Amino acid sequence: MADELRIVCWNIEHNGRGRHGGDDHRELARDILAVLAPHLVLEVWNAQDNGNELADAAEAVLGTAGLIGPDCCTALYHDPDLFTPAGEFPKTGPMWVLPPTVRSRQLAGTVPGAAPLIAGSYHLNYGSPTTRLSEAEWLTQWNDRWVTADGRRIHYPALLGGDTNSYPVPGTPGDPALPVLEEIPDEPYRAHGSYIGADGVRRMDDRPDDTLRTAGLQDVARHLATTAGNTAAVAPTVDAYDTHGPDSRIDRIYASKELLPAVRTVEVIDMTGLSDHHTVVVRLDRDTLTDILNHPLTRTA
Repeated sequence: MADELRIVCWNIEHNGRGRHGGDDHRELARDILAVLAPHLVLEVWNAQDNGNELADAAEAVLGTAGLIGPDCCTALYHDPDLFTPAGEFPKTGPMWVLPPTVRSRQLAGTVPGAAPLIAGSYHLNYGSPTTRLSEAEWLTQWNDRWVTADGRRIHYPALLGGDTNSYPVPGTPGDPALPVLEEIPDEPYRAHGSYIGADGVRRMDDRPDDTLRTAGLQDVARHLATTAGNTAAVAPTVDAYDTHGPDSRIDRIYASKELLPAVRTVEVIDMTGLSDHHTVVVRLDRDTLTDILNHPLTRTA
C-alpha cells in the first residue's frame, strides 16, 4: 500500500498535440505521466480536443477512464485502488469560460463516516481579469462544504489545481517577482494579465490568489516555502517569454488548511519542449491524510 499520494497538475499544451500543426508529443506526455505514477491528475485542459485519447491515456496509466467535466474543458482522473467516487458537483457557477471538474472521493483505508476529499481541476480565464476574479470567487465554494451527519456539521476538505492565468501575491520566499507592466512588450497581454485598482493604477493580477487564500484555500507551494524554507516548491511553472515577461508561477494547487500537515513535497517538473507550462507534483503523506479525513473539522448542527 502506497505511503504517499501523488497529485499531478497536468497543464500540457493541447494535451501533447502540437498547436497549429506543430510536433505531436502525446506519446512522450503519456510516458512522463506513467513515470510520475499519479494517484490524482488535475487540470488537463482542452479536453474537448481529444477526449477519447485522454480517456485512453488515463485508463492505461491510472486504470480508470477518468472524468471529463462540463463542456469538455477540464478533466479529473483518480486511481480507483485509492479513491472511490462519493459525490458530483455539476453546478459550478455561471461565470466560467472553461468550467472546472469537481468531484468528491472517499480515500481507501478511512473509517466509515470519514470525510471525503473534494478534488477539482480548474483553468481560469486568460483574456479577462474581471471574469478570472469571478471564477476564483466561485472556486471558494469548494472550501465551504459542510454536511450534516450524526447531529454535527462535517467539513469536506478540498484540493484544487490548475492554471490560474494570474500571479501569486508577492512576499513568499523564492517566488518569482511580479512582471513590471510597462516592460511587457505584448500590449494585449498587458490588459489580459493586469487590472485597474481602486486608485486608478493598473497592477499585475494577483487577485485570484488573494481571493482563494482569503477563503482558506492555501497555496501548498507557498506553505512549504514559508514554513519549511523549501523555495524549490515555488519554482516557476511558466518560463520567460519575449512577449509576456519573466518567469512566473501560474500553475498552482490549493488545499483546505486542515490538509496542509499532510503535504510532504511540492516539485515542479520541467516540460521544456513538450509544453509551455511545467508540471506541478504534490506528494501527500497518506497516513496523515487518512487521519485528517477520519477526524474532520466539525460544527454544531
